[in-house]
Amino acid sequence: MKLSTRWLSAILRLTRLRPGAKPTKGGAPLSLRSRTVFSLLALVVVFVLGVVVGMALATRFIDETSDDEPAETGLVAPGEDSAEVGFVRDMMVHHAQAVQMADIVRSRSESQDVRTLASNILLNQQAEIGQMRGWLQIWGLSATSTEPHMAWMGDPTEDRMPGMASPEQIDALQGASGEDMDVLFLQLMIPHHQAALPMAEAILERTDRPEVEQLATAIIASQQEEILSMQEALQRRGIPVESSPISGGTSPTEE
Repeated sequence: MKLSTRWLSAILRLTRLRPGAKPTKGGAPLSLRSRTVFSLLALVVVFVLGVVVGMALATRFIDETSDDEPAETGLVAPGEDSAEVGFVRDMMVHHAQAVQMADIVRSRSESQDVRTLASNILLNQQAEIGQMRGWLQIWGLSATSTEPHMAWMGDPTEDRMPGMASPEQIDALQGASGEDMDVLFLQLMIPHHQAALPMAEAILERTDRPEVEQLATAIIASQQEEILSMQEALQRRGIPVESSPISGGTSPTEE
């Protein structure tokens, strides 16, 4: 069960600005503060809808008898050390940074392709975060863990997960504008998406839960499509695709 991108896009339509546009309410210009509030409310709505969907799916695939023993036809909720829970916790963190970067550029970019891409990432990944949070609630587990990231994959790391931007790079994106901002966003988001694919592929090899398989499959399909779109966007701007400032979760200045 996946929330429609077309339907979700309507939630942010009123807060998306065209360069130089001045949305009005009753003839008066809508303030930046008001637009920010509307945008935050939209993200909350998307998150809550995702939680509802996630809880419904998780409940559907946990079939318990009246004495609280799992029925033969049901699936036991994943445990604290399961691959499913590790995947969910790590992917929520990974998605959260994508949402952060997309939110930075969504209303500031002067490029239609970047605004559309950022809006899709913002909406879809916020909804998926909500969906995974809903699973954890039904499974009776917290959103955080004391284990290192990616331990469930057998490749634990105490550093940022692969593909994730550094705080300095996030600051640079926040401070950039115009074409420079668009290019940096694409250069940061391509490896971010690319690094999510092995995580989704790894959980498909380790889970038999239909809801987890469905989400992992959707992540692979959507992010592969967006990677191609972002690479094409860089090429149209005459920027080499391989010029990303991220490699394996570290920035060039940290190597």
